[in-house]
Amino acid sequence: MKVAFATQDLERVDAHFGWAKNIAIYELTPTSYQFVEAMQFTGDPQEDGNEDKLQTRLEAIRDCVILYVAAIGGSGAARVVAQNIHPLKVQQPEKIIDLLEKLRTVLNGVPPPWLRKVLSKGEERTFDCDDETPDA
Repeated sequence: MKVAFATQDLERVDAHFGWAKNIAIYELTPTSYQFVEAMQFTGDPQEDGNEDKLQTRLEAIRDCVILYVAAIGGSGAARVVAQNIHPLKVQQPEKIIDLLEKLRTVLNGVPPPWLRKVLSKGEERTFDCDDETPDA
């Protein structure tokens, strides 16, 4: 699965989603993680009310299932969730590598319900009805 990180320095999650200079994207599996790409953003991202700045960031994370941020506004959060991406807010700047390791450990254990739902994104659901008998 792909995980995105809002970052100013490409090392830590330390940026507001709408103001981030970079979005770093990693591919994560239960056994490893690998850097995929970093999207850089220019201009004055701190202009309040400029919703267009969100569109380029949303396009950058469209294939991701989780987005780590230092902060995110209500409009940004709604648009991220609408793309079936789960935003996670860090309480203080954290190293991306540390977050990847924590998430990898969770994947190897019993993931919480929200993460199981994220992991099943795109999988076909099947139902085994052989044990059911029709009502008489």
